[in-house]
Amino acid sequence: MASPIPAFAPAMPQMTHLTAFNAPKIGRNATPEKMAAAAKQFESSMISSLLQPMFNGLSTDGPFGGGEAEGTFRSFLVDAIAKQVEKAGGLHLSGAIQQEMIRMQQGGHHQ
Repeated sequence: MASPIPAFAPAMPQMTHLTAFNAPKIGRNATPEKMAAAAKQFESSMISSLLQPMFNGLSTDGPFGGGEAEGTFRSFLVDAIAKQVEKAGGLHLSGAIQQEMIRMQQGGHHQ
């Protein structure tokens, strides 16, 4: 089954390339395994940022609400959801992020 992401690609904003300022920090001599883990963690953080607005403004009152504690721990829930989305394939960004990290480590510049 083809990914639905390419169908939305023209509507998505142009992403900037990774630079030393916005790349996950893992060190100059990181192994490919560490880079893959950092890329997945970065993608999970991006997914969490995209999901957070969906939960903003939701009431925690009522018979099924969790009250103040639900509001306090909501960010943990969003992070857990984001990690599961990433594990299930995510937005298919971690591979591109990892390639860019390898290019940066080798001293190459993306034009």
